[in-house]
This record gives sequence, structure tokens and C-alpha cells, in this order.
Amino acid sequence: MTDSTRRDFLQTSVAASLLAATSVSAAAAAANDKPATRFVSDHQHTPVPLPFDPQALNGISEKLVQSHWANNYIGSVNALNSVRGKLTQALSDASTPAYLYNGLKREQLLRTGSVILHELYFSNLGGSGRADAELRSKIANSFGSFDVWETEFRKIGQGLGGGSGWVVLGYNRTLRLLENYWMADHGTAPIDTTPLLVMDMYEHAYQMDYGAAAAKYIDTFLANVQWEAVAKRL
Repeated sequence: MTDSTRRDFLQTSVAASLLAATSVSAAAAAANDKPATRFVSDHQHTPVPLPFDPQALNGISEKLVQSHWANNYIGSVNALNSVRGKLTQALSDASTPAYLYNGLKREQLLRTGSVILHELYFSNLGGSGRADAELRSKIANSFGSFDVWETEFRKIGQGLGGGSGWVVLGYNRTLRLLENYWMADHGTAPIDTTPLLVMDMYEHAYQMDYGAAAAKYIDTFLANVQWEAVAKRL
């Protein structure tokens, strides 16, 4: 075999190996991208880590953030995963009364709301508290001014102080409006609405730092809003 022939043979062999490796990689990637069959009853929610350094919030202690995340959020994730299993068992048992099954469905609704709202809450924290001009203008288009929006948002929160609930700035797709919503619990979300800014008004969100001073917590919450996250949701 001449040097030229040997060189051509090696080049061809290398090219063939690279092509084969590429084909295998592409096939593996395609297999990974193909969605696996999954039923609702099999779903187990994976907790989302805090998206910010818990020491970095201004006026909300690391101890409170960690407690809120580990006890309230993770507690709801665990409860949601558990109730899914109980629903599967109850449905497979023909003797399960409908009212008992609906009790589990109610718990599923509340735990689902708690999990999602907490994830939205934590992910819209960790910012400077300053919305940019474009977002302020969009909010003003629905409320008349950004200040009017903030005044109402604060007032709803103050009304929930000492109890439980959420305040949500949302975009109602049916009405095509940005609106502030009062929510008594995790299961009272407005229909056809995308939540943009979520504030937790359950006492566990502030009592450790502020006691009963809910208004001070609201001030602190707004000073830590990650408005970039709000803009992405919008």
C-alpha cells in the first residue's frame, strides 16, 4: 500500500467513524427528546430550588426565607405528591364514596395552588424593586398610572394582613386587562389569568421578621421584587 493510498484509507476510516458517532449521538438525542408516556396519576412534582441567595434579600431574613421554602413550600410539594397516590388508590377501589374522593380532589386543588403560587412568589423576589419604564407604562395603561396600581396592590395586601391569602397582579386573557386580584387561599385563582406578580400574605411569609406588622412586610416585599421576572411572564 503506497503512502498516498494509506493516507486516503485513513481519512476515509476517520470520516466513517465520525459519521457513525454523529448518527449514534443524534439517535440518542432524538430518543431523549421524545416525550415518555406519562399519566397524571404517575406525576410526582420535583421541588424548585430558591432562585436567589437567601442572604441577599433586603429586610427579609435568611432564617425566614429558608423556613418558608423548606416548611411551607416543600411541605405542599410533599402533600401534593402524596395526595396523587391516594387519589389513584381511591379511584381503583369501587367502594370509595364520591364525597371522600372529592375531598381528596379539593386537597389536590389547594396543594397544586400552593406549590405553583410559592414557586411564582420566590421567583419574583431577589431584585431591586424597580420596574423599568416599559413595564411601568404597560401597567399604567390598565390602571391609569403605576402609582394607582401600587396603591391598590398594597391595600389588598393590608386587608389580608393577619390572616391568609395572596395578592396577584395578573393578565386576564379574556378581558385583556392587567388586574390586581384578592385570593383568600390557594384555590381561588381568577379564570383565564396569567399571574405576573405574586405576594404571599399568609402569616408564615412575614411573622418571623415582622410579627403582626403586615404593612412593613409589604414595603419590604415591594423593595425586593424581581421585575425582570414579571416582565418575562407578561
